[in-house]
Parts: sequence; C-alpha cells; structure tokens
Amino acid sequence: MTEPATGVIDAAILDRTDDEERTEPVWGAVVSLALGVFGLVTAEFLPASLLTRLAQDLGVSEGAAGQAVTATAVVGAIAAPTMAIVTKRLDRRLVMWMLTVLLIVSNLLAAFASSLTVLLLARVVLGIALGGFWSMSAAMAMRLVPMRLMPRAMSIILTGVSVATVTAAPVGAYVGDIWGWRTAFMIAAVVGALTLLVQLATIPSLPPTAVAGFRTLIEVLKRRTIRVALLVVLLVASGQFAGFTYVRPFLETVPVMPIETISLVLLAYGIGGFFGNFAGAFLAERNLKLAVGLAPLLIAVSALALLTLGASPVTAAVAVTTWGFAFGAVPVGLQTWLVHAAPDQAESAGGLMVATFQVAIALGAVFGGLLVDHAGVASAFAYGAVATLLAALVTFAIGPKQG
Repeated sequence: MTEPATGVIDAAILDRTDDEERTEPVWGAVVSLALGVFGLVTAEFLPASLLTRLAQDLGVSEGAAGQAVTATAVVGAIAAPTMAIVTKRLDRRLVMWMLTVLLIVSNLLAAFASSLTVLLLARVVLGIALGGFWSMSAAMAMRLVPMRLMPRAMSIILTGVSVATVTAAPVGAYVGDIWGWRTAFMIAAVVGALTLLVQLATIPSLPPTAVAGFRTLIEVLKRRTIRVALLVVLLVASGQFAGFTYVRPFLETVPVMPIETISLVLLAYGIGGFFGNFAGAFLAERNLKLAVGLAPLLIAVSALALLTLGASPVTAAVAVTTWGFAFGAVPVGLQTWLVHAAPDQAESAGGLMVATFQVAIALGAVFGGLLVDHAGVASAFAYGAVATLLAALVTFAIGPKQG
C-alpha cells in the first residue's frame, strides 16, 4: 500500500479554519490538557495504592478489587479508536470538556461506591475518558500550536503523566491511610473539577476538520508509515511491560536491595521519566527518527545492563534510572510520528496508537508473567531487551523520514 497523495493532505489542511492555522501557540490550552492527563493518570493509578483498604471496605478479595484496573484498560482500548467516530460532528473543545466531566463523575462514583459493581462502573467511565483523551490529545495539540512546536506541546501534555506517575501512588496511599480511600477519590474529583475550569477558560473553539468513520480507521491502517509506527509501539510497549513489571523482584533477589533502597530506585525511575519526557521533545524537534529510535535502544541497553551487571546495587540503580529516562521519552516521539504520518486523520491515528499500546501492555504483562513463572525474572528482561532493540532497529531502518 502507498501513502495518500499529497493533494489529499493539502486539501485537508486548506479546509481548516483560521483558528487551526496557528501562527502563535495557545499555551494555556496546552497546559489545561496537561492538567487533564494528570487527573486521568492519577485516577488510573489510585486503586493500586488503595487496594487493601478498598477491598476490605467493599467486602471483596483483593484480586476482585484489582479488576478495577483491568476494566479501565479494556474500556480504554475500545474507546480510543472509536471516540473520533462517535463524536465526529462535535467541536473538539466540547468533547474534551465532556471527557473531563466523565473523569469527575468516575471519581465521585468510586468515592461513594457501596459495592464492587459500582466501583467497576466508575472504572468503566474512567476508561472512556482515558481512551478518548489519549486518542485526541496529539490531534488537539497539532491545532493549538504550529507544527514545528508539536513535540514541545506534547512534552508539556505528557508532563502530567510523569508527575502523576511519581506522586499518585505514594500520595494516594498516604491519604488513604490517614483519611480513608474514599477521600483519595474525592480529592481526585476536585482535581478534575479544577481542570475543567481551566479548560473552559483556555481551550478555543476547534470544529471537526475531518469526519471519521470505521472506514477511516481502515484507510489510515493502509498507510505503510502508520503500520510501521504501530509495529514499533507494539514492540516497545510489550517489551517495557514484560520486563519492567518484574523489576522489584529482580532488585530484591539479584542486587538484594532492602525495601527502602528499592523505593528510592523506583523514585529515581519516575524522576528519570520526567526529564526523559523533555529530552524526547527537545530531540524530536530536531531529529524525529533519532528521538523515536534512541529511546527503545536505551531501554534495551538498560535491560541488558541489569542482566549482565545487575548484581551490583549501583549498576542496577543507574540502569533502572536510565530505563525510566528512556521510557519517558517514548510517548513524545511516537505521538509526533503518528501526527506527521497522518495529519489529515490525526485523531484516528492517535486512537489506533492508544489501542495498540493497551493491547501491547496486556500482552507484555501476560507474556512476561509466563516467562517469569517458567524461566525466571531474567527471561522477562531478556525479552524486553530483544523487543525494544527490534523497535530501535525498525525505526532507524524504515522509521520517520524527518531528520
């Protein structure tokens, strides 16, 4: 299959309104999207830090309560590629406001849940908001800033992920212990409400530029560059979650770190991801192929370092921190690549990326678990190294042309 004719893309761009041909970035709206992703990712992570008390209060097993996380991921994978279709005739700022309202509703439902059924309903609502946001974030960023500033805008938006990754679990656990798990969800609802106020004040009108349908998803998939990008997403995400999911048992058994040291190492991983996000944006503005390919290459090197030199606590700590830095750079490059590959159908391309990412997370975690059970933790790290190395090789060989 060949790429669409240049005229198709040119026509799509010519059909845009003056608001979309941005010469000056609307940074306030970009920051409001960062607040949105912070609220969404915080809500996504909360059950993990509150699981024991939550399960006891609802009178269910921890395993049953843990399905709240599964429900969000499954619904998110479905919502991502279909959101642009369901909302195809709505102003995109209205859609974003609706998704933020769903975030607030989800947290309120969870806070007042009296049964596992209500909790799962809350997580289904969150999955819709999460999948919808991720599918549309890059497309909205493309319309809020000039294309040359896309990586910077995505970096700001993805800062919400980095901050939530570092703070959500420990803050949620602390609040849950002091005031109860329901209070943690109430605070998350307040964060969502503040986010909505900022979005109401900053996001300009963004009428839909292309009417998406299920046929659109197929047409976007026919583009060779999109298929290559999705292959890279599949390799990176499956490698990441097959390997890093089991980093704690590795640190406990190989360098034999105490739990206090492991907590600090994992904090360093999160901080590394925070800075990796900005480094990825800096590089993507200058050389997109290098930005997309270097991140998985660094993950592969980190995994191999743990496999071969991980008995040293210092080496293990440096490798985990580097791994966090590298993975923090992944989303910026991939989102920018997808937007460059399908500027006329950026929402559909974003939806396909999110769905692929969610499927890869599930496959990586399951496959990693099987490897750990049958061949030890080292085998999961080995798969992670191989998969991310393949992603880097594919990128450098047939990846984005820019740079």
